[in-house]
Formats: sequence, structure tokens, C-alpha cells
Amino acid sequence: MDTIQRGASVVSYIVIAVFAVLFGRLFYLQVLNFQELGSISSSTSIRRVWVQAPRGRMIDKNGLIVVDNQPLYSVKVIPEEFQPSKTELLARLMQMPQEEVGKKITKGNRFNRFSAATITKNLNPVLIARLSENLWQLPGVLIEADNKRKYTGALYGSHLFGYVRLVSKEQLETLSEEGYNQDDKIGFSGLEREYEARLKGQKGARFFMVNPLGKYVGKYDEGKSDIAAIRGDDLYLSIDAGLQQLAEELIRKTGKSGAVVAVDPSNGAVLALVSAPDYDLEIFNGSTDSDGWRSIITNPQKPLFNRTVQAVYPPGSIYKMVLALAALEEGSMAPDAIYYDRGSFVYGKRAFRNHAGHALGPIDMKKALIHSSNVYFFNLMFKTGFEHWTGYGGMFGFGKKTGIDLPGERKGLLPSETYFNERYGRNKWTKGYLISLAIGQGELGTTPVQLAAYTAAIANRGTLHQPHLVKGYRDAATGRYVPLSYGHRKLPLSTEHLELIRSAMRGVVLEGTGRQANIADIEIAGKTGTAQNPHGKDHAWFIAFAPMDNPQIAVTVLVENSGFGGSISAPIARELIRYHVGNTNKSLSPSAPPALRKAAVSGGIYDSTAVEAGSATNTAPSSGAVPPKAEEVPAVPSEPVESAASEPQTKEPAP
Repeated sequence: MDTIQRGASVVSYIVIAVFAVLFGRLFYLQVLNFQELGSISSSTSIRRVWVQAPRGRMIDKNGLIVVDNQPLYSVKVIPEEFQPSKTELLARLMQMPQEEVGKKITKGNRFNRFSAATITKNLNPVLIARLSENLWQLPGVLIEADNKRKYTGALYGSHLFGYVRLVSKEQLETLSEEGYNQDDKIGFSGLEREYEARLKGQKGARFFMVNPLGKYVGKYDEGKSDIAAIRGDDLYLSIDAGLQQLAEELIRKTGKSGAVVAVDPSNGAVLALVSAPDYDLEIFNGSTDSDGWRSIITNPQKPLFNRTVQAVYPPGSIYKMVLALAALEEGSMAPDAIYYDRGSFVYGKRAFRNHAGHALGPIDMKKALIHSSNVYFFNLMFKTGFEHWTGYGGMFGFGKKTGIDLPGERKGLLPSETYFNERYGRNKWTKGYLISLAIGQGELGTTPVQLAAYTAAIANRGTLHQPHLVKGYRDAATGRYVPLSYGHRKLPLSTEHLELIRSAMRGVVLEGTGRQANIADIEIAGKTGTAQNPHGKDHAWFIAFAPMDNPQIAVTVLVENSGFGGSISAPIARELIRYHVGNTNKSLSPSAPPALRKAAVSGGIYDSTAVEAGSATNTAPSSGAVPPKAEEVPAVPSEPVESAASEPQTKEPAP
């Protein structure tokens, strides 16, 4: 028992000794050495401010910068450092409702109280100056200079360029590992989204000394520890800005929804891409314009829907040329064989007629294409066979994605026997389904960009190119221009048969259904089409290429709910061809739209020695007292020259 008592006494003495040491140390720190600790607590601290890299620019084929950067001043608050009692003062200085400011601070606190939450963006310079003078009263408040996009103002390019928006909390769960933080922006649509990895650049950091009140004291380590941001890579587009604007204006004048896609038949480079209705990208630039956003989402025509790659329509009579080639290649119909068109084709107990029921009499294949005889192609479908109809359609890329460098592309629908068996059941469908397919109707569906690639393949005599918008990029880190390569495939088609189709398309413009596309001094070949619409008036197609001998442009035009393609779509294609063919190899034609010519004169077109320094703004220090510093920007040539040091990179595999 004595042994136990002695052991307990020893343990007690040890515990008492430990606590005595701790209390002694506490007395020393708080009573004897309080002045030293107080001086430390009142000294400056270091604050890191992320430097958002300017996004890469977009430059059209003539050297016009169509998407650039400009300063965007934002006010942010670190909830952990901010005093709630200062909310009224902060709101008054920014001329914002106090309730709105309080809600944003509370939201940021719930998200991460140590991370800066954005209170407002795009604050005007006068309010920025006023706030800067009072930051000493507002600990935890930061003023940062970011970038927002700058557009030419002469064209929208909404579905082409796309827009950026803040990374959502849900996205951060997967993107945080890639360096994204709260309040970072990310490409959300169009090229901004497709080339996000190239355009975003690499963030930098600046380190500043601030006192306990949050007042800016100076640069930490004289700025030697700062990390420079690396701007995003510039994208060199195949787009002709003048042609793009003209296409937007022409389809906008119709007052209808629709799409325009123009490509270079020699390589698949997209010269113009328009989905209507479109919208002003400034609505999403900086802070979202609530009224503008409301007008977009309440528009029954759905402006956010990119009809060039996402909308699927029957191609109508345009697909007749696929059936004609299948018949020629398979030997099921000679080109000069005469078929008597009586105006109707009887299958079972039902008669299927030509448009308006007109009888064309004795016709061969070329005349059937020129005058768009339905009856001829009803007959040809049964002679050629469903499997060949499907096979040659697949050869031209129908029912498959083209691989264009835009997000959200749909592959359309190319029916086959397998498809019908799976959908309706074996022996549950009849050959009567083929009647509609023969003239490009029924369950056949294609996108405007698919038809543009198809048109270009006929124009260049049988090479199917992957359509694309970006020719290459300038690597911001090295300054090198890197060209991108794209897939192409030579189709196993007879040159003689392709020439017959091309000749028939020329006849369509001279004497057939596409006469409104004719231009006296330019040989245009084209084909009209009608996409049946069960919900209203039919959609109007027109495809064309020019000139006949050496095609420089292939155009696809769709105008919804407009009836006949020759009356509304053909004139649009005609004007685009007139503009482009007459302006080849000119940096910007005198006939270009006035707004673009003004942009070019004011410095929009850059030569090989030009250096643009004002658009690449970086983040300002937290006090707002030090102006943002522009980073050096690589020179932008009017047309990048591929050098031996620039290795081509393949964007997508061959289609």
C-alpha cells in the first residue's frame, strides 16, 4: 500500500511540474514579452494575388483580330478578413444595394471564407478610384484588373467564337486539379470551349505587403518572387470576317431561323459559319447583362441553339445526287437512259407526285436533277437498292460527325435496313418507306455542316475534307506558329460520273430550280432542296459552289419555314459567292462591310512587325494604387508562315 501511495505522489509532482512550466511560459509571453509580440502582430503581412492570364486572341484569315482582350476591373472580398460592419460603406462606395453586397459576401463565406469572392465586375474607373482611396477602411477588400473579351463590333460570331463564363462550384470538383479556382473563367461554347486548353494561358501570381488594416504597403521582395502569367495561344482562323458579317446580315434580313456554312473546297477550311438567330456576345462579356440574358432565353427561336452543327433536317432533293451517283457507280441506270416522267409514281395503291404535280415527260438523269424530278428518283431508288442508297450516303459522311472543331456536333441520321429492323422489327416495315428516302425526306437527317462538306466534295471532284475553323495557333511560350492538320479522304468515284453531277448542278442555276443564284460573270453550280416540316412551312435548302473550273467556295444555306429553297436561300448563296470570288487574295476588299473596313483602318489588321501591348492586362495589386501592367505580346503576322520549325499537329483523325 505504501508503494502505491509513493507512486501516486511521484505522478502528482510530475503533473504539477509540467503545468508550472506551461504557466511560466505563458506568463513570459503575455506579460514580460508582450511588446515584442505586439510589434510582430502589427507588422505587414504578405498577400498573394492571382494574375489571370489574358486569353489568346482569334485572328481571321486576313489578319483581322476578331476577338481580343480589354481590361475588366473587379471588386472582391475575403470574408475572413472583412468586417461585416463595413458592408454599408462598401456598398455606398460602389453604388450598389447594401443587401446585394451582403448576400454576395455571405455566399463567398459559405463557399470558402479564406478565398476572395467577387462582389462586382466591370466597375467604372470613377468608382474604382473612389474605392481605392478608402481601402484603408476596408480590410479584406481587393480591387483586381482582369480581362474581358473585345470584339470588332462589326459581326456577332456568337455560335462561332462562343463565350466564357465563371467556373461553377460543380465544375470545380473536377477542374480544380487543372488549376482552376473560384472566379476563374472557362470557355463555355464555340471556339472558346473547344480550344479552352490553348486559349486560357497560365496564371501567374503577385505578392504584396499589407498592414493589418489591409492597406497596400508595397511589393514583397521588390517583385522578385512574382510569377509572370503566360498569355493564351492566339488562334489563326480560316474565317473571312467580311464574308462572315455579310452572311449574318443576309440571313438576319429574312427574319427567319436558319444557318449558313461556307467552306474552301480545296481543304475544308470554314470561311463563314452562321446560326440564326444569333446574339450579341457582349451580353456575356464581363458581368452578364440580365436584360439581354432574359431576351435570349425567352426567345422562342432559341438563339443559343447552334443550328450549323446541332440541328438535323431532311436534306430534300439535295440528296438525289447521292442516289444518282450510287446508280451510276453500280450500273443500275445509264446517264443517258430515258425515263418518261408522267408526274406521278404509283406504289401499291398510292400515287406519289412531283412538286405541284407537273409531268416532265421523257428525261435523262441530268435533266431529272436540273428540274428536280421526284418521279425519276422514286423509280431510281428501286432500281439501285436501299443498301447502295445507304452505302453511298455513308461514303459522303451522312450519319456521321464531320469532326468540325466545334462542341456539340450531332451526327444526323442515315437509315439502313439494320436501323429499320431495330426500330420497327424485322419484316415490320415495307419498301414503301423508301419512297420518301429517295427524295431526301423521311427519317433521313443531316446538319448544315454535313451538307457543306458534301458540297465541297462534289466541287473538288471527290475529296471529302474534314471541315475546320482553326488553321493553327501561335504558341505563346515559344512564339512559334504551329499549323494544324486535318483529315481528308479521296472517294472511290468515277471522275466521269462526278462531272455529270457537277454539270447538272450548273444546269440547276442556269435553267432549273436555282436560277436566282445565277451571276453573269461567275459560273455557279447549285442544287435546291426542301426539308419537310410537319409543324409548319417547309425549310428551304440551297447548296452551291463556284467557279465551276476551279472552285474557291462551297456554300450551304438553310432558311427555316420558308418553303422553296430557290426563292430565299439561293439569293443568299449568290451574294456570298459574289463577295468571296471577287475578293480572293485581298486582305480586306473595298466592298467589305463598312464596320469591318473601319476596324481595319483603326488598327485591326496587323503586319509581321506589329506588337499589341494594351490588350493583355494583368491583375492589379489589392490597393488599386498600382496600375495593371501589360505583358509583352508576340507579334501577329497578317498571315502566318509555316516554317521548318513548325511541326503540323493533327486536330482530328481522318473522317
